[in-house]
Amino acid sequence: MKAASITSADTPWRPAPENLVLGCDEIHVWRASLNQIPSQIERFLHSLAADERARAERFHFERDREHFITARGVLRAILGRYVKRVPDCLSFYYGSHGKPVLAEESGETAIRFNVSHSHEVALYAVARGREVGIDLEHIRFDLAVVEIAERFFSRQEVAMLRTLPAEAQFQAFFRCWTRKEAYIKARGEGLSLPLDHLDLSPAPGGPGAIRGAQLDPSEASRWSFQEFTPAAGYVASLVAEGHGWRLTCWQWPDSKRQSV
Repeated sequence: MKAASITSADTPWRPAPENLVLGCDEIHVWRASLNQIPSQIERFLHSLAADERARAERFHFERDREHFITARGVLRAILGRYVKRVPDCLSFYYGSHGKPVLAEESGETAIRFNVSHSHEVALYAVARGREVGIDLEHIRFDLAVVEIAERFFSRQEVAMLRTLPAEAQFQAFFRCWTRKEAYIKARGEGLSLPLDHLDLSPAPGGPGAIRGAQLDPSEASRWSFQEFTPAAGYVASLVAEGHGWRLTCWQWPDSKRQSV
């Protein structure tokens, strides 16, 4: 099996430089295909910790197992470049709602990260000294999106969705969904804030504002977001603490770094 090629409609995905530098005013987002050749998957498997290998074994379908191994292996390979450690030496601890944190990182400039994968693509957001959340969705056209929105979206968002032509509702639905999921993941608090209490307005071309019926102004002003198209048929949103950050998008792997 060959690694899948990925094309993007609106975001330049470049090979990362050998000497990778992440400033406090930057956020790096990496894109990777989850379809990798068997020898690469085997290398990833050997880089995982015992608990990750145990999780991999619990998947019923081989494809899901391989995608999980690849997603975790790529995460370790990417984070290892920032902290200058080999992937299998990294260790994680998990927050009360399951958000992973690098055990070796602490302090105001510590590396923070978040991961999302859907279908055959994975995205990894990496920042320094600020919380981040990322969500990726493969657009599906077999869902009753308006009915789902009525359960999970705010009244304003449902009204907006209903004004769109039927063919445009699917992409709008998934864009809204990714904004909500990315925000919740950035907060690291799970579903303590119901999705239908959030009204996250898009801002085409740049970071947007966060607002919500149950958010006080200080919480709303703490976050900003940006949405983008990581590949044909996908939508994604990135939410980060603070404002004024710059987004750089890297492709994993490049021709010079094909393995862990």
